[in-house]
Amino acid sequence: MTRTIVESKTKTAIIGFDQPFCVIGERINPTGRKLLAAQLEAGDFSTVEKDALEQVAAGATMLDVNAGVVYNSNPNPNETEPPLMRQMIELVQGLVDVPLCIDSSVPGALEAGLEVCHGRPLLNSVTGEEERLDLVLPLVKKYNVPVVAISNDDTGISEDPDVRFAVAKKIVERAADFGIPAHDIVVDPLVMPIGAMATAGQQVFALVRRLRGELGVNTTCGASNISFGLPNRHGINAAFLPMAIAAGMTSAIMNPVRPQEMEAVRAANLLMNNDAHGAEWIRSNKAPQAEGEAPAGARGARGGRRRRRSA
Repeated sequence: MTRTIVESKTKTAIIGFDQPFCVIGERINPTGRKLLAAQLEAGDFSTVEKDALEQVAAGATMLDVNAGVVYNSNPNPNETEPPLMRQMIELVQGLVDVPLCIDSSVPGALEAGLEVCHGRPLLNSVTGEEERLDLVLPLVKKYNVPVVAISNDDTGISEDPDVRFAVAKKIVERAADFGIPAHDIVVDPLVMPIGAMATAGQQVFALVRRLRGELGVNTTCGASNISFGLPNRHGINAAFLPMAIAAGMTSAIMNPVRPQEMEAVRAANLLMNNDAHGAEWIRSNKAPQAEGEAPAGARGARGGRRRRRSA
């Protein structure tokens, strides 16, 4: 069985075919979040702190950390992103003890995060572009970390699933040239919006099966992409996730704070026999106990005590 090991300072998480679905919290990312971007530019990390704590409390296995802020004073990400990434990684791992996913398109920011990150983080990401392969794969080898491989290359994102598979295969083969094993490659086959492409769901399910069967790799995706531009996005996401899990997907970058989506993941883990004895499903659905109330099935102190016979 393919297993990708990720670690924090004291905790280990496993992404694998026989493991519970790995939920990678997406919230620590200023992309599309103008308020968070403005806060980070001003040196305010209060939302980052809040998002880190909330996502772990909601059940995230890992946290994605992205420092892609465009500074008005200095719009060059090669200069601004590495120190911000370092600061954010140090802050987050000081608050929560879960493995991290270091997310950037700037190689310098990836390495800055790797330098300060405890354990064995997941690097996000490498693509099939030649320049990107030459810059990122040496970092993966140097720090001995797993990496997300996104199925696009110099030609862009193809709507043809065969082309996306070919790009993933190319990345796996190039990684092998660096001595990076396939179990340390987590392929993102790219989820297209269902509103723009009616077969987007079917495509990604077929791709996941093929990636698992032919390349033996773990997979991930930006789960919310499937519902982009449509109403009731969380309803679509909650249906998509169990279907992707049934097809063999082993992780996703998603919003764990949405109960509807997390409930769908937990139910899928149970149905796929990746929740031993249903323990996690039962724990997460246990009715809250009222203050002073004895646990169900428990005998009261008086009722549980044997009476002493009088002489």
